[in-house]
Amino acid sequence: MTARTRAPLSIALAIVLIALAAFLGGRHQASAQSRPAGAQELGDPDYGVCRGTSPTCYHDWGNFTPAVDGYKVLLYTRTAGPRHADLGPALGSGLDPALTAANVVQNAIVKLGQANGFAVDWTEDVTQLATPAQLFKYNAVIFFSTSRDTLDDAAQTSLRQYIRGGGGFVGIHNAFGTEYNWPWYEGLLGGANYYDHGPEQAGTVVTQDRHDSSTEGLPTRWNFTDEWYNLVPAPSKVRLLATVDESTLLQGVTGSMGHPGHGKVHPMAWCQYYDGGRAWLTTLGHDAKDFSTDGSFPGAAQFQKLVLGGIESAMGRTPFCRAP
Repeated sequence: MTARTRAPLSIALAIVLIALAAFLGGRHQASAQSRPAGAQELGDPDYGVCRGTSPTCYHDWGNFTPAVDGYKVLLYTRTAGPRHADLGPALGSGLDPALTAANVVQNAIVKLGQANGFAVDWTEDVTQLATPAQLFKYNAVIFFSTSRDTLDDAAQTSLRQYIRGGGGFVGIHNAFGTEYNWPWYEGLLGGANYYDHGPEQAGTVVTQDRHDSSTEGLPTRWNFTDEWYNLVPAPSKVRLLATVDESTLLQGVTGSMGHPGHGKVHPMAWCQYYDGGRAWLTTLGHDAKDFSTDGSFPGAAQFQKLVLGGIESAMGRTPFCRAP
């Protein structure tokens, strides 16, 4: 090919590149012009929502008036798979069904509310979550050791609309063994999911962030006994509140040490804004003795304080995911 023939080709290629740049620039400009003034970028490449520790991800639609109605939470403990012993026997239908002494978790959260000025309804009836209107009665919804596919389609839609409307979510222990096949819910958990755990054993919880309103007053280190969940994926874009010191766990026990992905940071509690709402999470909470009050179970008082702090911040009673 001669220099004379190369020149027209170079000019043609330049023209094509200029036209392509103009086309792409026009598309970008049109996209920017079509976006409403003041609109925020709400997307996330992982779960398609705004998530993280920035309050700009929170949507305040004015759906909650606690000053008038008082604070109120819904405790949901329905299990569609394994059931933790501290939940006691399955509950009857409807809202606030009869409890027995064996329903340790339900009784404990009700007492926690009574002692701290917020009302608690409890249920294992999925129809009580069927519409957003039912959920907007509550400043936060608590999933405590739910399991597997605990929600039907209507309840899934309702929960998502509730969170998008500024609702609060508290996920405790086997809330991480729930709705495995729903990516949006995994995102609600902090982009985290249950993988496995070792035997229940003593260990040391490290309060990583004592300046959050939900962990204020907790000691830097406190002894506790749990299953110490391993997570895949591990939480991301969250405010890490507590971890377990893996050096205090049994060495070489499958599922308790050296799990890929955790390293020296093994998360136990964290918080985040998610899809317009608030989400506060902890994997702790396996044993019924977690709610003992006689001092016989090390760390029970600290665990209860942690859970209370999480509930109060998720429902907006105290600053969420930041210093008090």
